[in-house]
Amino acid sequence: MDDHIYISTPDGRFSAYRARPQAASAPAIVVLHELFGVNADMRQTCDELAALGFIAICPDLFWRQQPDVDLDVRSEADWDKGLALYQAYDFDLGVRDIDAAMKAAAAMEGSTGNVGVLGYCLGGLMTFLAAARLAPDAAVAFHGADTEKYLDEASSITAPMLMHLAGNDEFMPEPARNAIRAALANMPNVEVFTYEGCHHAFSRHNGTHYNANAAALANQRTRDFFRERLR
Repeated sequence: MDDHIYISTPDGRFSAYRARPQAASAPAIVVLHELFGVNADMRQTCDELAALGFIAICPDLFWRQQPDVDLDVRSEADWDKGLALYQAYDFDLGVRDIDAAMKAAAAMEGSTGNVGVLGYCLGGLMTFLAAARLAPDAAVAFHGADTEKYLDEASSITAPMLMHLAGNDEFMPEPARNAIRAALANMPNVEVFTYEGCHHAFSRHNGTHYNANAAALANQRTRDFFRERLR
């Protein structure tokens, strides 16, 4: 079952797409979107997680700038609009909004109280920051561009975490990928996977750079990870 919910903060409230599993009780995953907002790809991701037995919610990270952004990844105009929103986005306020979403997910009816965070692109970076500044039970970040700018916070990550990187990511050049791997190499709670030959957003449903084999592997690793760590 899917629906929309509203999450309250001291600054106002924002919406989130929610997909529920059939189980009466389940752990929750907060899904953090790309620069395209809570679009069809993110809703499909939530639906797939619900089919696996998780409560999945995708909060509107852009609500402070423009509520209910839903952009088409195939539209150049939508790409430009999403990029402008990304460039103006306040990451610190974003972490506060993710904290509110995590608390709402933990408290909602049917939730076991265990909450993971899963993010892509902008959401991948925000997953890293949430893992460093908040207390998720588990975290998975896909190709979070600009993560290398925040590696001084890596030591604050105590939750189990996976990071998926694209070997040919046009938005995360090799020096950035190397810096991320080096910063996380000695952290036993964090595992980094690189998918050689893949471009940014290689796991996006029907995206331009979608790589079926790499996406299947990354998604299976993610599912197994959450199944093991979220109860």
